[in-house]
Amino acid sequence: MAQLDKVIHQPARLRIMSALVTLDADEQVDFVYLRQLLGLTDGNLGAHLARLEEAGYVTIDKTFVDKKPRSYISATGRGRDAFAAHVAALKGIIGSG
Repeated sequence: MAQLDKVIHQPARLRIMSALVTLDADEQVDFVYLRQLLGLTDGNLGAHLARLEEAGYVTIDKTFVDKKPRSYISATGRGRDAFAAHVAALKGIIGSG
């Protein structure tokens, strides 16, 4: 049986990864959009994204738009694979996998 991923299992990170894996592999979302979608604070989202980035599950591209800093986030291939394995483990636990 697949194992739960301790990085992804935390509820906010699970929600972040859920949102990101729905995108095409070459798509990114803006930090502000993701914050509003998930209803998280800047600091909370930033801390969870840092943990996911450290694990290699997301990439964060920082740039400037009209002289304002902008961050764009996307799931990596490794992150997508880890999320799929985590979902498989959850399905195994509830007996639908």
